[in-house]
Amino acid sequence: MKKIISMIAIIISVCTFYACAQNAAPKQDEELKTKKSMENKKTLVAYFSRADENYSVGYITKGNTEIIAEMIAKETAADLFHIETVKAYPKEYNPCIEVAKKELNSNARPEIKGDIKVEDYEVIYIGYPNWWGEPPMAVFTFIEKHNWQGKTVIPFCTHEGSGLGSTEQSIKNACKSATMQKGLAVRGATAQNSPEEARKMVLKWLGK
Repeated sequence: MKKIISMIAIIISVCTFYACAQNAAPKQDEELKTKKSMENKKTLVAYFSRADENYSVGYITKGNTEIIAEMIAKETAADLFHIETVKAYPKEYNPCIEVAKKELNSNARPEIKGDIKVEDYEVIYIGYPNWWGEPPMAVFTFIEKHNWQGKTVIPFCTHEGSGLGSTEQSIKNACKSATMQKGLAVRGATAQNSPEEARKMVLKWLGK
């Protein structure tokens, strides 16, 4: 009797495992299909990044967001475009964020240097530091120059505790008719001082 019960238990376990595997397979296939589809699309990483004095990392020669942008571009074989303002921000941190706050409150659109034809790309990563819970206003200057119909937009930001905040929704609202994907937030101090840790975060995020 015990032998029969053991056999039944084994059969039930095998059937349960098989059923779970069957249910998981379509999801895995869909994720793989989506990943391969993304890999075959022309990709751009457009980002705003500021060097000079930054919170918690002091004076730097390469912006936190630029470091992450370059990692993403390398892994996705994407083109890079640096969103830069014509008028530079103050080099010191506190005066810089005060200017950023005034721009946010007035919904300003600072003039930017150059441009790139977003319409030629299918997937666009948009990167920025989180300033006062929003992307810098220059990011919106860039976005509003282009048609986002049919594009896949993926935001990423650097921060020192605020994460993405409401920036994902702001980017979604600005990139009208685009398909949004889940964003990534990396601490600026991690990007500067622990690049290997930051790279692992990027790889894990891209793998999803």
